[in-house]
Amino acid sequence: MFKKLADINTKPELYQQYSAPVLWNDPHISSRMLEFHLNPDIEPASRKAVFIEKSAGWIKDYFGLGDGKQVCDFGCGPGLYTSRLAATGADVTGIDFSSRSISYARDFAASHYLDIHYIEQNYLEFATPKQFDLITLIYCDYCALSPSQRCQLLSVWNKCLKDDGNILLDVFSLSAYEGRAETAGYEYRLMDGFWSGNDYFGFINTFKYPLEKVVLDKYTLIETDREWQVFNWLKYFCVAELKHELAEKGFEVADIFSDVAGAVYWAGSPEIAVVARKIK
Repeated sequence: MFKKLADINTKPELYQQYSAPVLWNDPHISSRMLEFHLNPDIEPASRKAVFIEKSAGWIKDYFGLGDGKQVCDFGCGPGLYTSRLAATGADVTGIDFSSRSISYARDFAASHYLDIHYIEQNYLEFATPKQFDLITLIYCDYCALSPSQRCQLLSVWNKCLKDDGNILLDVFSLSAYEGRAETAGYEYRLMDGFWSGNDYFGFINTFKYPLEKVVLDKYTLIETDREWQVFNWLKYFCVAELKHELAEKGFEVADIFSDVAGAVYWAGSPEIAVVARKIK
């Protein structure tokens, strides 16, 4: 038992394991994630509905969306942004590897007579001959990727963004990183049964990697017939590092905000939103 507890509380190597597909495609967990997405008043999976409405309106105005504009939302989930952006008249594509989320998004679009092209796929592997005026990656999805995955994603964007197109993405800031602390916790049916429909005991360990400005929330779940773990990595950025990373793959930052609703940027903001374009 001591060895098991010691293993649970041991800090792993940076990016030792990637388990995002479990979050989005496990039958039980994905159903709980969809519940969180669709609850307008909480933010574990999506921002609150009031903010999404404000953000979608700002995106429409800032990027001049309307008929003839080609838009692609990477990590679209159940379509909270794509449905609103499609209402502008833009030609909208949504990509996500969660079967449950894409199924909901398609049903919602059909019932609301929205012509949205949804693709169930890992967006790191996305390829298309289509060229987009606007690419979005919202709610700090970029932070959940490893350096090699971020490099791969930027290569995908370089191929499918028009030469005069725009990218809108947001990340967690160093201010948010400073607000995180290393912790360890344990609970019967951790997070109110989020991880399984069966009885289980859950451990949550939060580790910080100061040099790389990465935080790991490591969940260890113990059921009667299995033991498993989920690794939730989050990278935190300063403006200079984000600009450098984008520039290395051929993009320049054209504008900076504190969120994807166009709030004026300030140094203590917990998030950084940028508009990026291809370097000419």
